Amino acid sequence: MNPATLIARDELRLMRRNRVAVIACLLLVLLTLVAVASSWAHQRGIEDLRARHQQEAEHAFDAQPDRHPHRMVHYGTFIFRPLSALAAFDPGVDAFTGNSMFLEGHRQNTANFGDVNQSSLLIRFGQLTPAFVLQAVAPLLLIFLGYGAIARETERGTLRVLLMQGATRGAIVRGKLRALGTVALLVALPAILGLMMLAGASGAAILPAAAIVLGYAAWLLLWITVIVLVSAMVGRSRDALLALVAIWAVSVVLLPRVAPDIASAAVPLKNRLQTEVAIARDLRRLGDAHNPNDPHFAAFKQSVLQRYVVKRVEDLPVNYKGLLAVEGEKVTSALFDRYSGESYAAQGSQNAIVGAVGMFSPAIALRSLSMAAAGTDFAAHRGFLEQAEAYRYDLIQRLNRLQADGVTYADDTASDAGADRRKRIAAGNWEKMPDFTYRAPDGATLAAHALPGLAVVTGWLILAGVLLAFAARRLGRHPGERR
Repeated sequence: MNPATLIARDELRLMRRNRVAVIACLLLVLLTLVAVASSWAHQRGIEDLRARHQQEAEHAFDAQPDRHPHRMVHYGTFIFRPLSALAAFDPGVDAFTGNSMFLEGHRQNTANFGDVNQSSLLIRFGQLTPAFVLQAVAPLLLIFLGYGAIARETERGTLRVLLMQGATRGAIVRGKLRALGTVALLVALPAILGLMMLAGASGAAILPAAAIVLGYAAWLLLWITVIVLVSAMVGRSRDALLALVAIWAVSVVLLPRVAPDIASAAVPLKNRLQTEVAIARDLRRLGDAHNPNDPHFAAFKQSVLQRYVVKRVEDLPVNYKGLLAVEGEKVTSALFDRYSGESYAAQGSQNAIVGAVGMFSPAIALRSLSMAAAGTDFAAHRGFLEQAEAYRYDLIQRLNRLQADGVTYADDTASDAGADRRKRIAAGNWEKMPDFTYRAPDGATLAAHALPGLAVVTGWLILAGVLLAFAARRLGRHPGERR
């Protein structure tokens, strides 16, 4: 048996003798199992609720009686986004953005203007998920188990004995790494098995699941390397523990909390109320479709009359009010698109800043990797909003065209006793309206979005490995050891 294996076995034997360490490991494994079970149950509950409400919303829309099409424009409908297959592992921003939306004419849903960047890791401390356990809790356990891996040998003078017995410096370091790696594998295994179970049960693609496994493996390996590195660089176990806890607090707690605030300060984003006020102000400037003297809609009316070669809207072969509704929806949607585009651009800039900070905190990079692969990041949320808006615009314009083609202008402007009934069109038209179908990104796309985060974590791992190699060459030459 080579020296590295003997040292690893000895280190694990010491850990087994430490009741606190054994209990901590068992508690973390139990915590991970509970996180997997509760996340899976929560996801199933939401998925069942979503499917039931989606069916009820579609049935309620299709079951509307004969109505004027513009009443259906304002009746609107609800749509729901199916949860991604791996959302139970890392819910990402879904817990803050929700997955349902009410759609109606003349306006986008104001959920489009929410700020999802504030979903920092610190806010997620209240969420018990497998991703949170591996991101925040597992490194802390490894620190308390391994901070004295080499510093303890230095303090007791056993490091020199090991070297005199023929163990090389590299073998000592590899033995400590193996021991901590065994513990890391033990505590991570339930989460990884839970991820595989979730992926298998929900039919998730292999690539994003593999990206998550690789990312968390690199993350835990990084912490193991850093723990042994710090333990090798200091002379006392107490100093190693203080340094490692400080590194954990800054990289896992502080920077992920501060990064969104830095991004918000650098790229201010209007809140929902400010955006609604600004849109209402711009809508007044755009014009009033009900005002015959409004410049924009007066010009539109003239263009319609010229297109159909008539002099009065009463002579048009289609209902002018329906055409006016089509134009009004086009104008207001363009305004909302401009505001949502500005909001997306600002949030994209904020994400870029957070990503830059993530170069100094692999925890941020790991969180980005995890959410991107699970399909629960900002990009996935934006994809849902854009698909929802495209569906809303198409649905409203279909209803507006029904008003133009199915209701005469004379009936639409009449106010006699029977006018209301004549303005209605058959209920069968509602069933012909297409239902919303969410197109989720494929596995290759999700895995590609996770690559930048994986590259950052891997880069940190390589850097820590190089530093550990240099530190290993100086083992036994520490001033504390010379004494």
